[in-house]
Amino acid sequence: MASNTGLPSIIQGGMGVAVSGWPLANAVARRGQLGVVSGTILEVVMARRLQLGDPGGHVRRALEQFPFASVSDRVLDAYFVPGGKDSTRPFKNVRTFTVDPDLALQELTVAANFVEVFLAKEGHDGPVGINYLRKIEIPIPFSVYGAMLAGVDYVIVGAGNPKDMPGMISRLARSEAVTLPLRVQGLTSSDDAVEIRFDPSDLNGSHLPVVDRPDFLAIVASVDLAEGLAQLPEPPDGFIVEAPSAGGHNAPPRGPRVTDDLGQPVYDERDDVDLARLVEIGLPFWLAGSFGTPQGLQQALAEGAAGVQVGTAFAFCEESGLTSELKETIVGQVADGTVEVRSDWRASPTGFPFRIVQVEGSISDEDVFLNRRRVCDLGALRVPYKTDNDLIGYRCPAEPLKAYGDVKGGRVQNTEGRACLCNGLLATAGLPQYRTAAGVEEPPIVTAGSDFEGVRALMDRKRDDGPFYSARDVIDYLAGVPA
Repeated sequence: MASNTGLPSIIQGGMGVAVSGWPLANAVARRGQLGVVSGTILEVVMARRLQLGDPGGHVRRALEQFPFASVSDRVLDAYFVPGGKDSTRPFKNVRTFTVDPDLALQELTVAANFVEVFLAKEGHDGPVGINYLRKIEIPIPFSVYGAMLAGVDYVIVGAGNPKDMPGMISRLARSEAVTLPLRVQGLTSSDDAVEIRFDPSDLNGSHLPVVDRPDFLAIVASVDLAEGLAQLPEPPDGFIVEAPSAGGHNAPPRGPRVTDDLGQPVYDERDDVDLARLVEIGLPFWLAGSFGTPQGLQQALAEGAAGVQVGTAFAFCEESGLTSELKETIVGQVADGTVEVRSDWRASPTGFPFRIVQVEGSISDEDVFLNRRRVCDLGALRVPYKTDNDLIGYRCPAEPLKAYGDVKGGRVQNTEGRACLCNGLLATAGLPQYRTAAGVEEPPIVTAGSDFEGVRALMDRKRDDGPFYSARDVIDYLAGVPA
């Protein structure tokens, strides 16, 4: 089903870490809709899959097609464990990004993004996109180039202002060196600007393959941002407009900071998007957040949208990367009417509100949260800051309190209620780190939108005996195909 613009009418959301993995995106794209892989810390995801023995051989099959064979060899030498590691041995960690990452980390990141997109595109000619968070900015140039090497059709960026992305993508398509401005806490106007630099020729000299420029979709929560981006010398190719009910990170309310009795941010009419103004911009847009039903899709098309982005319904389908145990638990909650999603203003180290499904045994469980030992060994959400001796340090309000406050000078009140999303989201996708000292695995953290109407309807119309509906079922349901 295509929209009246000829574009896909359904975009499958780029959810979590490896929840929107290549099997889900592949299944959606085979149906002609936009399948999207999550681009968040794919270097860690691929390294852990290899250490689990690469079940099915999928990563190794994709690495055989990576254009720089020597890089593939180095990745396999560093991380592949034939037969998989022992379950009580921790994963070998990937080095964390800094403003000047070493070549091995650059290579791993480019290769990981290539692998995920290659597998998502394998065996069909449907469209595939990749989703990044602007808040996780240092890996972006390396990640995007890897996805482009695999022929990604769309790059999608949210959780921040993506104004630098269209120009950077165009330069990467020409195999040019690129820079991306880095926001550093404590810098003043008298300090030199800090940039992330990436030169594709560092990977393989002058022997670089030709890559096509993907379309760029900016995730926005206001018409003001969309209008500003549309005025850029290189504007986005379209927008995804996320309402506050969408899963994952949400934009803060535009009005004064007000919370309800549970501490959730309160949104009002100032957060409504004027769709008439959006139509006037003249670029295609998709609506997200409580549009994951046939009625939602028809409403969006009637309002002038090209279609909808749907996350929650896809998150609980057979092909999603969410562990089967978590799917079963939450689908059971949906069936008996007890599912609860809270918008937590404190949990994410980014400071953005983050929607969390309340699941016993996960980080949403207060006992689990309080008993988890703080550790920051992945560092994707660390923020660069200017140190007292004018260097660049990195800190995260979810890291150990002494490190954040005493050593790095962070405000201790910023650490209250913060959760380690990096470790939690990997656990949600079945890739938890094992903590040898405590003899436990990292607990998961589950995010989803607040509207489960689509999940409920899909479980009711499911025809086979399997525990979950399929990605194809989601698309048929949204398109109004009878069960």
